[in-house]
Amino acid sequence: MTTFDEREKAFEAKYRLDMETAFRINARRDKLLGYWLADKFGLSGADADAYARSVVEADFEEPGDNDVIRKVMKDCQERNLDISESALRQEMDRLMAVAHQQILGEENSAS
Repeated sequence: MTTFDEREKAFEAKYRLDMETAFRINARRDKLLGYWLADKFGLSGADADAYARSVVEADFEEPGDNDVIRKVMKDCQERNLDISESALRQEMDRLMAVAHQQILGEENSAS
């Protein structure tokens, strides 16, 4: 195996790890968003867990965040919770930073 082949394999492995980490961070953000909204909806325990899981699952419908936004905005409307899309996106941004810290902290402590 040449040095070029070794570098290529290392690059591919890093890329794969980076994609997996990005997926985990995004899923964690969605879960945190689900719990944030569950609290606003007055849900707790197993109901909050189920709602958070449903928000994570909503993100598998299409690339990007629009599927999650659409789901939670509909849920907010059904529960008469007045929250704007821009406020929701701001919270998602805040939670993305939290999720990033949590996931990278887990990876660093496992090393």
